Amino acid sequence: MATFPRPSEDPASYDLTDPADQNAFAALLQKRARRHRRLQQLRIGLVWVALFVILAIAFSFLQLDLGYIGDNASFILLGLGVTLGVSLLSIALATLIALLGALGRLSPHPVLHGLSGFYVSLFRGTPLLVQIFIIYLGLPQIGQRISELGYPWLGTLLILTALQSGVMALSLNYGAYMTEIFRAGIQSVQPGQRQAASALGMSSLQTLRLVVLPQAIKLIVPAIGNQFIAMQKDSSLVSVMGVWEITYRANRFARKDSKYMEMFLLAAVIYWVLTIVSEWLLEQLEKKLAESDGR
Repeated sequence: MATFPRPSEDPASYDLTDPADQNAFAALLQKRARRHRRLQQLRIGLVWVALFVILAIAFSFLQLDLGYIGDNASFILLGLGVTLGVSLLSIALATLIALLGALGRLSPHPVLHGLSGFYVSLFRGTPLLVQIFIIYLGLPQIGQRISELGYPWLGTLLILTALQSGVMALSLNYGAYMTEIFRAGIQSVQPGQRQAASALGMSSLQTLRLVVLPQAIKLIVPAIGNQFIAMQKDSSLVSVMGVWEITYRANRFARKDSKYMEMFLLAAVIYWVLTIVSEWLLEQLEKKLAESDGR
């Protein structure tokens, strides 16, 4: 016979030795939890509204030219595609570099371990902006010297465009940080599973591809998502090389018409919205991964 939750909100009215009352009481607890979450979200929303009102009042004293912002918003938004393109390509390359770096860090071979450790230390220990300048301005100097030595084809490879330099710098920098993420994820897989794969006759490469990485990826993906969110903001540094992304476009109008607050506030809002959307997508991805673990 079908049972229905009791309308009573009093837990004392339920007989928890009765299976029907147990189901009804569980339904009551779930209802209360949903109500609490909705109230909490409402309270947080009200706090956000209050903060927006306070910011609006504060900025009203600055007498910002909202018409100027509206007239030039479309020009700034054209840089969104470049920002996303640089970020997506860089995070893809950084992921590949991080995987290789993590395997090197876990390798018993001293050369591989030493190379990966040196790479991580170097790129984590120096500023990203300095790395951008070295790659964009320093490498062509080396390339020119190599060309003078009689290897022009090799020297040409070191002369990169601004966009190529930005992607390389972001990839190498974030790859160094993500190397430790991959290393921790791979080490989180129980050693017994590697031993079982070896007992089944799998090679080291097959064990890594079929056993270790599928499990490690579920732990690594959320961390990669957070790195991608951070990279979207750090991609603004490529503007120093003249790449026409969001920050560079905002800076052009800011300098031309001395509307620094208007243009950089607009750029900040675009990055903020981009971050919120990325965080929401990452949250949905994490839910999907959690659901796959539950099945």
